[in-house]
Amino acid sequence: MDEKERQSALLSALTTEHFVLQTASSATVSEATARASIYIMSLSTSVVAMGFASQSRDAFGPFAASVLPALFLLGVFTVVRLVDVGGEYMHYLARIARIRSYYRALNPEAADYFGSERRRSIPSLQLGPSIAFLTTTSSMVAFINNVVAGAGITLLARWLLGAHDTLLSVLLGVGSVAALMAVFLAYQKWRFSMFEPAVASAEPQEKND
Repeated sequence: MDEKERQSALLSALTTEHFVLQTASSATVSEATARASIYIMSLSTSVVAMGFASQSRDAFGPFAASVLPALFLLGVFTVVRLVDVGGEYMHYLARIARIRSYYRALNPEAADYFGSERRRSIPSLQLGPSIAFLTTTSSMVAFINNVVAGAGITLLARWLLGAHDTLLSVLLGVGSVAALMAVFLAYQKWRFSMFEPAVASAEPQEKND
């Protein structure tokens, strides 16, 4: 096999790999959407059911005590998987970018169609990584799930402390939401840091002339 045939075979293999990676990245988006939708639908139906149960004081307490912990646990499982899916998506995009860097080097004209060689500005990071972490799908689902936990803690505190300490119960609920959100953001940052070596190794490498 001469050099031209090797280059042609490599280009064919890279094109196939590009398609496979695009399919895999699309699958991560679909999975994230499906998991978030399942959680939101479960939450919506549970809230409606709690609304009906609230008509009876005797039924509402046991019902909320069984539903809210189950919802929170489902939310935790959903959030953990959404964080992993986000990392997998980044890894696939980095590998696609590396293949596109090969396309860009095929001839001088190709550079006009495949963008700059190195990332100069990432739109999602223009406001800083902290804002980027707050706007992920996992962050939004985590916030909703933490509010569910806060509502449960508020109801529990009000039941234990009595109606005269409603303000304290609400403050305990709000504080728990803030604490859980801080724990989640720390977990998400730590989990993404574990994906960084794989993403960095898959990114286009600068060539020294």
